[in-house]
Amino acid sequence: MRKIAFSSNAFKKNTLAEAIDFIGDIGYGGAEIMADVPHAYPASFDSQKREELLRHMSARKLAVSNVNAFTHFADGDTYHPTWIEDDERAREMRITHTMHAIELAGQIGAKTLSLQPGGPMIGTTLTREKAGERFAEGLNRVLPLAKRHNVILAVEPEPGLFIETSAEYLAFKNEFFKNEPQILMNCDVGHLFCVGDDPASVIRAMPEQVAHVHLEDIGSNRVHQHLTPGKGVINFLGIFQALDDIHYSGWTTVELYPYETTAAGVAKRAWDHLAPLLRA
Repeated sequence: MRKIAFSSNAFKKNTLAEAIDFIGDIGYGGAEIMADVPHAYPASFDSQKREELLRHMSARKLAVSNVNAFTHFADGDTYHPTWIEDDERAREMRITHTMHAIELAGQIGAKTLSLQPGGPMIGTTLTREKAGERFAEGLNRVLPLAKRHNVILAVEPEPGLFIETSAEYLAFKNEFFKNEPQILMNCDVGHLFCVGDDPASVIRAMPEQVAHVHLEDIGSNRVHQHLTPGKGVINFLGIFQALDDIHYSGWTTVELYPYETTAAGVAKRAWDHLAPLLRA
């Protein structure tokens, strides 16, 4: 069965409760929870708020598709602090934040936690070898907690970061975590397309690595700009067919974070474009 959700990170101008209501009203079966301000930043999203979230999700008959721990606006920006930068204190902030996000994911029933793939390489003097070692060291710090909460750490390749392509993800995985089932890939279809991968082929080639899927459209120029499904050239029916071919049973989450002033509208337009394909 195809399970489709929408990410709360498009609704940064709204409260998390408002985002959930919009997502539920449109017809999605799940919501991805942004583990950052202004929604569910784990350090301030206390037990009472977590219980309220679960009650609200249950009342709207929504499941948590994923906890998104990629950004760090509470203490930095989209990427910083990262796993790989030279400032050890900054790396420690990323590790601590991820641990808190793992606990949040475990408590609200998320099976996956999507993570930035190390951090940006542009502007650093890091070798790929050193960046890989730092990222692996950080993941090893948080892995025991992820196992305790049964949360998969889903590394998300992204253009311009340490891991951009599916091949780079697989090389990192095989070097540091080859037999570790708790570290897999967040398969962001648009990101893969931007760096020259064919997303459907990637899904079929490494089915055992796909823990969660992000969807957005991308223009024919392959520029990393998230577009509403139907506005670019991504073959979503082909993506769904590839997921069917590998018997994928996890969540597929639409992620349109740039549209915070028009979030409800783009969420509805995405649903209107994708829903017929889900039934195809």
